[in-house]
Amino acid sequence: MRLIATKSLTENTCLAKPIINDNGQVLLQQGVPLTSRMIERLIEKGITFVYIEDGLTQDVEDTEVISDKVRFQAIGTIKSEFNKICDDQTLRKSFHNAHLSQNFSKIIQSILSEVKENSKAISLLSDVFVYDSYIFTHSLNVTIYTLALALELNYNEKQLMEVGLGAILHDVGKMDIPTEILNKPGKLDYEEFLVIKKHAQAGYELLKDQPNISLLTAHCAYQHHERNDGSGYPRGIKGDEIHPYAKIIGICDVFDAVTSNRVYRRAMLPHEALELLYSGVGTLYDKELIEAFQRTIAMYPVGITVGLSDGREGIVVKQNKQLSARPIIRITKENDRQVTPYDINLMTCVNVTITSCETVLANKEVKV
Repeated sequence: MRLIATKSLTENTCLAKPIINDNGQVLLQQGVPLTSRMIERLIEKGITFVYIEDGLTQDVEDTEVISDKVRFQAIGTIKSEFNKICDDQTLRKSFHNAHLSQNFSKIIQSILSEVKENSKAISLLSDVFVYDSYIFTHSLNVTIYTLALALELNYNEKQLMEVGLGAILHDVGKMDIPTEILNKPGKLDYEEFLVIKKHAQAGYELLKDQPNISLLTAHCAYQHHERNDGSGYPRGIKGDEIHPYAKIIGICDVFDAVTSNRVYRRAMLPHEALELLYSGVGTLYDKELIEAFQRTIAMYPVGITVGLSDGREGIVVKQNKQLSARPIIRITKENDRQVTPYDINLMTCVNVTITSCETVLANKEVKV
């Protein structure tokens, strides 16, 4: 199978993976030949990339980070608990849920178990799901990234559960933001952005007095937009004043946000998002955390087309974990001419680098 930008799809192309919504309902089956209307609908739904059937990559498979069962259980729990919070806030009740920590702890244990078993670099780009609320999917993705990074940092079980709970609840304060601002189909103006920024304080206020929720978890919500140089919000604290958990969650939050498709901007590919994070090293983020994060994720997802420094072009067919900038490539072209496909490993071909990669913009490339 091959990963292709949705905007580059042509009619009669067949899906190699089904399109599923966050309730587990299949919207488009695997093997379905796409019509022009189906392609339009995929773009309208915000699906950036899809896997298609391709004769050159029939043997290529991409293992999911977590199983569909755990994904849908997690999304269901996040929806249920966050909506309870929203309902209580709307009715001006004092939100109080003695089971909040217990419900989320079960989900975190399930996610953690599967992330531990995953031997490959993490890629969520290939998880093609149509979601009805960005907050729920984003909370899950940030939790997956956070747990993977915490494992890379050798956190113990207690720390993993603490940072996992902080990650899954980091954006709970957005349930207190007016939906017309939260779901605005366009870029926020200055006043609207000021309202959005209140979610960090709101999350802290919602969580700090909850039974079985530690003050540490509340501070993850409070601090995940703080930055080392004091340019973050809501308090503008700096460096070591920011809890290590909040620093980790902050990095994962930014990465998932910029690699997610939104109405007002295209999604970045993982290598572009990492470049953005590296641009903030020394000012916004700790260098060692960004370097550890890079070791956990797939910079170039399996199935995507890349251009190489020696003029060859190919498809990523396998990851080299711990150095995902140098995957295994199936060469399909040499100097713009089709060749009999063969594989090369960039771990051993040290004089060759990836210089370009397909983006969501049809027939265009982005330089690395």
